[in-house]
Amino acid sequence: LKPGGANIPVTEKNKKEYIERMVKWRIERGVVQQTESLVRGFYEVVDARFVSVFDARELELVIAGTAEIDLSDWRNNTEYRGGYHDNHIVIRWFWAAVERFNNEQRLRLLQFVTGTSSIPYEGFASLRGSNGPRRFCV
Repeated sequence: LKPGGANIPVTEKNKKEYIERMVKWRIERGVVQQTESLVRGFYEVVDARFVSVFDARELELVIAGTAEIDLSDWRNNTEYRGGYHDNHIVIRWFWAAVERFNNEQRLRLLQFVTGTSSIPYEGFASLRGSNGPRRFCV
């Protein structure tokens, strides 16, 4: 985890650093082989010179494409919790703001909330979370 780390006792003073380094090591170690295989396969299909000009977000948009967001589909497939409902003043403000956004801003909002700017082929009714189908939720 750290040069000479085997000889450094974990104390209250360095506990946070130890935990951060341990988590990073475990996460990276757990997916190194899969990530390397994915990257090798990707570069067998796509020339690395073409990909190097994009950052991660731009590459996602190139691969997944940019879709025009259908606001009525998004709104019709949204669920509300915590006392909110479609006619709640805060929700009306939210949708009014989203209506004023251009498509790029809507895609960025979607990416911020869901982690991806990709819209399922079937629309928002088929939006998926990390554990299966999941509607957009406010």
